[in-house]
Amino acid sequence: MTDRSSALSARETARAAITSVISNTTLTVVKLVTGMLTGSVSVVAEGIHSGNDLVASLLAWFAVRKAAEPPDAEHGYGHGKFESLSALVEAGLIVVAAGGVAWAAIDRLLAGQRSELEHGPALLVMGLSAVTNILVSSYLFRVARKHQSLALEADAWHLRADVWTSAGVFAGLLLVYFTDWHIVDPLVAVLVAAMILFQGSRIGWDALGQLLDRSLPEAERQLIESLLSEHGDMVLDYHRLRTRRSGRERQIDLHLVTCPRVTVAEAHRVCDHLEHDVAERLPHTRVVIHVEPCDETSCPNRGLNERDDANCLLQQRRAEAAEPRK
Repeated sequence: MTDRSSALSARETARAAITSVISNTTLTVVKLVTGMLTGSVSVVAEGIHSGNDLVASLLAWFAVRKAAEPPDAEHGYGHGKFESLSALVEAGLIVVAAGGVAWAAIDRLLAGQRSELEHGPALLVMGLSAVTNILVSSYLFRVARKHQSLALEADAWHLRADVWTSAGVFAGLLLVYFTDWHIVDPLVAVLVAAMILFQGSRIGWDALGQLLDRSLPEAERQLIESLLSEHGDMVLDYHRLRTRRSGRERQIDLHLVTCPRVTVAEAHRVCDHLEHDVAERLPHTRVVIHVEPCDETSCPNRGLNERDDANCLLQQRRAEAAEPRK
């Protein structure tokens, strides 16, 4: 990945994060003021919930800015795990929010408390909040997937959870208004809480996996192995393939086996070629290759001082690869 594309990625992710901060700041203030003016406790609670979203957005903003910083003396592998740590904290906030929604709903079910439809201004603010969070979270999802930012994805799910709570409660209250089935409101809230809990747990599991250096998904490992196999005319074998993710960056290292008599320049050229091919198929990837000589007893060049091209296994593979297929 070039410095120019890295800078562009950093700018886009930072812009998305600050958009979330501005949106959540506005919604927090509007909900709290509206709730106090209308006397609606539920809207005040939604304002506090948006304050929770604001904390998550600030975490994401800090994380994407920090993750974009280049490696330094203390962080030789870069700062990508700031995103993973931020996502883990955000996942915890999402789970806490889901627990709060479920607790309130179950308490209402057990107490048999009847729901009351909020005043028009309060419902209007909740509706506008849901629409705003749909737009902002969709934008965050798009940027997160483009640049593979786990912190932005967690922030997007946080906002989408807010959409579900607002829309779910809103729909439940309307259904109560038209049917007088007061049990619907808390049941809808419990369903919404379960959905939020599932997404928060998924984000937390992904973030924890990155922090603990879990290997890349099997599909990506197979792609890497396929690319190595495609370079059979350049290398004899490979082993100790290790993969992990740090924020948006994939990190891959492996041992590459080649002819014991290839020059340093040839080995370097092969490594560059492999790194370029992997980076083309898997963006945001850093590859470290350790070159080893072939130690097979059957290798014709193993005990020679000079390379015997006529008997070299690598040259034979190249010749076979160059032959036209029938």
